[in-house]
Amino acid sequence: MEVPMTQPLQQMLEELQRRNYSQATISNYLRAVEQFSLYFGQSPVQLGPEHVRSYQAHLLGERKLAVGTIVNLVAALRFFFVKTLKRDYAPDLLPYPKRQKRLPTILSEDEVQRLIESARNLYHRTLLMTLYSTGIRRAEVTRLQVADIDSERMLVRVQRGKGGHDRDVPLSPALLETLREYWRWMKPKTYLFPGTENNWRADKPITPKMVWMACQQAAQRAGLNKNVSPHTLRHSFATHLLEAGTDLRTIQVLLGHSDLSHTTVYLHLSRRHLQAVANPIDRLSLSSPAETSRSRKLKKR
Repeated sequence: MEVPMTQPLQQMLEELQRRNYSQATISNYLRAVEQFSLYFGQSPVQLGPEHVRSYQAHLLGERKLAVGTIVNLVAALRFFFVKTLKRDYAPDLLPYPKRQKRLPTILSEDEVQRLIESARNLYHRTLLMTLYSTGIRRAEVTRLQVADIDSERMLVRVQRGKGGHDRDVPLSPALLETLREYWRWMKPKTYLFPGTENNWRADKPITPKMVWMACQQAAQRAGLNKNVSPHTLRHSFATHLLEAGTDLRTIQVLLGHSDLSHTTVYLHLSRRHLQAVANPIDRLSLSSPAETSRSRKLKKR
């Protein structure tokens, strides 16, 4: 592991492992505490809430980091101080920065089709189709294995999803047809989307960055003006399911959301649900706009 194992970090590592955190979260948390310590030039044991507030202000004001990045950093520092050092800090002493609530970008079905058709090669096409037809996360698609494709039961097994949970999602016939063609060409061994090592194909997972690049390149080739990421396909999958009549609870299970409240955001994105609402202005008996004056001058009384 790249993070030097000082005694406080070693304690944190053991606590994270004891609680069965994912390897990615462990690495991110340890790195966050190390950078926090380096910024002040002191052991993290000697630091406290006032240093966290100062560090947040620096990252937001001077480094201009995204709020989501700061939230993850605060989560790491909370874990270090409260779980590892057992300090009785109230949550208000280590606050999360306020997030701006923005609706995610959604592609129409036509835009998804254009995106997939614009994939650079069969590898990218299969990757994009898998993201959209299963709604899985970017990290989850990197870990997909050949053995996770169950063509008998028409299911895809998603192993070690967010929170370490496994789940099954439907395998569409269209995706299965493409996967078979892809397998005949690529012949992956362990991982469905093998990565590279020294510019040569290797039996190791593709990197999350390569998944992101596949989306970006296809979006550019398709002439889409929207910012397309792997998560855009996940959001589009959920929204299109909702518009087709799938209930929220089923979508929650397919997405692997731990809380239904995380899934309800798609109610704000579904055209079917928005257009089903009767607008109160349509119940008013208004005169025709053709009969309304065009003059913008104030009439003198």
